Amino acid sequence: MKTPEFLKKGDKVAIVCPASYIKGNIEVALAVLNSWGLDVEVGKSVTSQFHQFAGTDEVRRRDLQAALDNPEIKAIFAARGGYGTVRIIDQLDFRKFKKHPKWIVGFSDITVLHSHIHNKVGVCSIHGQMPKAFSKSTQAALTSLKNALFGKKKDFKYSQTTFPNRSGKGEGRLIGGNLAILHSILSSPSDGKYDNKILFIEDVGEQHYNIDRMLWTLKRAGKLVKLQGLIVGGFTSLKDSDPPFGQRFEEIIMDKVREYNFPVCFDFPSGHIDNNHSLIFGKKIQLSVKDKESSINYLE
Repeated sequence: MKTPEFLKKGDKVAIVCPASYIKGNIEVALAVLNSWGLDVEVGKSVTSQFHQFAGTDEVRRRDLQAALDNPEIKAIFAARGGYGTVRIIDQLDFRKFKKHPKWIVGFSDITVLHSHIHNKVGVCSIHGQMPKAFSKSTQAALTSLKNALFGKKKDFKYSQTTFPNRSGKGEGRLIGGNLAILHSILSSPSDGKYDNKILFIEDVGEQHYNIDRMLWTLKRAGKLVKLQGLIVGGFTSLKDSDPPFGQRFEEIIMDKVREYNFPVCFDFPSGHIDNNHSLIFGKKIQLSVKDKESSINYLE
């Protein structure tokens, strides 16, 4: 797995919008990135709208393609998620990107792009805060993003008290992202291999029964059986049915992996939350899990 060059002051980065359009502006993000010493180029898609999308499929594709191809650009930030990356992924050309890899940053709908470049191109990427969310982000989350981009301290330890972890240690390359997106790209060219990996999942606004259904799909597709670890991030703004489904989302998850032996940690601070800590997908990590405390150590 190739690792793009870490950033340094003076580097040029791009902000594009491959999915839904932006309401408001990204002035806070521009100020933050400039304070990091970065030269920011804002793509046309960031200020475009076509129905719910940030411009037509062609506008968004062309914007992202230009950033992928430009050797002067060292990182590409997806301005926001929403929906739409899957509509352009198969029209993107990654040949120049493969020769000169750069950081791709985003989460949520950008899971399509993360999974695709890992599976088809073999390049690491960053699951992290997007410019639209900078204004509400915690400082800790932004610092974790800066550290990931600039090659500084990336190991992370945290404690949680809401639901018991399954203790243990595992090693493997870190993959994953938004559960609904991972479910939606199964058996497509963007779908990756899960065997011997450590999987991270998060989601927002889902019904409990739908979380159950998506996890059953992953399990029946053989995606969970050979994992080396499972990291559960934010599952926020969840909805329940009437009558209720009858389980918390943590219980739904544990039911699907109970027969396996890999460690499982809950409440990892990443996902659709203000304290959205960055993860470097594609890197080999060690996951150490105790009942109420977990840590991630990057091995490369």
